[in-house]
Amino acid sequence: MPQSVIILGGGIIGLSCAFEAARRGMNVTLIEPNELGGQASGAAAGMLAPFSENTEQPDAFFHLCLSSLRCYPEWIKAVEELSGLSAEWVQSGSINVFMHEADALPIASRLQWQNEWGAKAELIDAAQLRTLEPMVSHSAVAGIYTQQESHVYAPKLVLALAAACLKLGVTIYAHAGEMEEVLVHPSGGVSVRAERLASVLHADRLVVSAGAWSGAYEKWFGLSIPIHPIRGQICSFEHQADEVRHMVFSSQAYWVGKNNARLVCGASEDVAGFATSVTERGIGRLIRSSNRLFPFLEGRQTAHSWAGLRPATRDGLPLLGNIEGMPEVIMAAGHYRNGILLSPITAHTVADLLEEKQPGLTISSFAPHRFTAPASRGRVFA
Repeated sequence: MPQSVIILGGGIIGLSCAFEAARRGMNVTLIEPNELGGQASGAAAGMLAPFSENTEQPDAFFHLCLSSLRCYPEWIKAVEELSGLSAEWVQSGSINVFMHEADALPIASRLQWQNEWGAKAELIDAAQLRTLEPMVSHSAVAGIYTQQESHVYAPKLVLALAAACLKLGVTIYAHAGEMEEVLVHPSGGVSVRAERLASVLHADRLVVSAGAWSGAYEKWFGLSIPIHPIRGQICSFEHQADEVRHMVFSSQAYWVGKNNARLVCGASEDVAGFATSVTERGIGRLIRSSNRLFPFLEGRQTAHSWAGLRPATRDGLPLLGNIEGMPEVIMAAGHYRNGILLSPITAHTVADLLEEKQPGLTISSFAPHRFTAPASRGRVFA
């Protein structure tokens, strides 16, 4: 009989884990308290940029991100073929723009180690920069052009993953309300009761991918889960395809042109609890940054503004792996601003753990119990 799995959370991580587990023949049920992809996934610009997002050293997190980027060609193909929907994967490359000569001075060491890992990145001068991005400000003095980075359209990836999951037989409960009880039974197996579900659901295993709400599960697992919400505010402008040709990063913001004639600019981040409203201050900062780097946007009204909650941990690294002393439960949460990028490798890792295989890369740095005192760990039964 196939292993049964309940996945708590219907953002990009939960959907990806459901997709991969179902591809491997498991009987999967996904429970989402609200709307699929409604928080961090919806706030994402869909950037697949491990080199631009990791500039210091090739640590364990960088290797997790790079491994996930390398999964994307096969991953996107599988999702799109099964769903019949496009995730709009654009292999645009990226440019990190520098406004001052001093900012470009320490770049040599970054280029050296990143190119050793396949970035194909190069330092470009002002003339080369304006050849690649003619609309960029003349105040920009240099940039790093990285060929290997790309982006997807996050809302369409959510739709494609949901459709692919349904094709694979995944049962999806959206708008299920709050989790009222999660039980790990002494004899094995798990049970979940949600506010708007008619009955208690049972399975062999449980995957927690509840994003910024993952901390609510501490009481059931005897585990410290220091995940807190960071509000990410984003805006978009009407945009012609040749105005901004690559993903562009500055020290203040980023810009990504999408196929729906929108230029996405993000992200203004702040701590506001679970509030998802946009603020004049947050969006205003993005508008000012846009006007400085792309003068053609001066006076152009934003087409849309929105916000979502990004799940951040205390050390900035995700929680990924089995809960110590509770092998029925796997954590896959706390991906902060890298959920879209990390969705394939997280799904592969979770599926490996469900099959009791050794994951393809070392995940000890992301152990879910790393914030919990040893004396406090252990099984919790109701």
